[in-house]
Amino acid sequence: MIPTQRRDYLLELLDQQTVLTINELTELLGVSHMTVRRDIAQLEQEGQVLSVSGGVRLAARFRHEPAWQEKASAHIGHKEAIAQRAAAMIHDGMSIYLDAGTTTFAMARLLTEHNDLSVVTNNFHISALLAQYPHIDLFHTGGRVNHENYSAVGPSVVEFLRQVNVDIAFLSSSSWHLERGVTTPDESKILIKQQLLQIASKSVLVADSTKYGRFGMFRACALEDVDLIITDDGLAAFDREAIVERDIALETVPITAPQMTDEPKEVPWP
Repeated sequence: MIPTQRRDYLLELLDQQTVLTINELTELLGVSHMTVRRDIAQLEQEGQVLSVSGGVRLAARFRHEPAWQEKASAHIGHKEAIAQRAAAMIHDGMSIYLDAGTTTFAMARLLTEHNDLSVVTNNFHISALLAQYPHIDLFHTGGRVNHENYSAVGPSVVEFLRQVNVDIAFLSSSSWHLERGVTTPDESKILIKQQLLQIASKSVLVADSTKYGRFGMFRACALEDVDLIITDDGLAAFDREAIVERDIALETVPITAPQMTDEPKEVPWP
């Protein structure tokens, strides 16, 4: 088997099992550890695989962000668990930013009893919800409307954010990766997330484990650039270890069954 055929077969094996150890690959391919590592290095350079502790996994390029409705119905228990932990960081009198996302929307639903709370967001679902609670000081960034995700994007959002400071910025992401960082397939979102790191005293990435290992074309920041990552315990142990080894602050929370029984008033938005 020539090297190109062997690497194609390696990709086929990963397509079936997602993650394989070096030892497993040496047996399946019938070659030495050194040969396997050379193949992995070549495929990693091509962006097709990712090295993990003791093995390799498929790289998942993220080309199109799902629409809001699709994201809202996926992995609800993951998002609610993360939202509850993140919301526990918020106290009366704080100013916060809630990035556009379904996890941050779950957070917003937990904040309606707070007093003297200032909330900045670029998300229309979040603003429509919190607008029903006049004791919350609410600011929407404005900007060009992303119709699929009910959010504002582009340079107008960045210009607004340059005028404010917040205690905590809660960032969302549909793809996060140890080597490639927080990424997005949408160029219009990059500068927003980068500006949030400038205006926030503390930045927190709230992203569930199903989004880990994926990456989009555009990089917003490295994982090291955020002060804390909150995800769920569905994140594989070797991925957790690799992140912590890089001195990145990481918290994992147990996935809970979807609850949210105390429904807020109907949000006047589809």
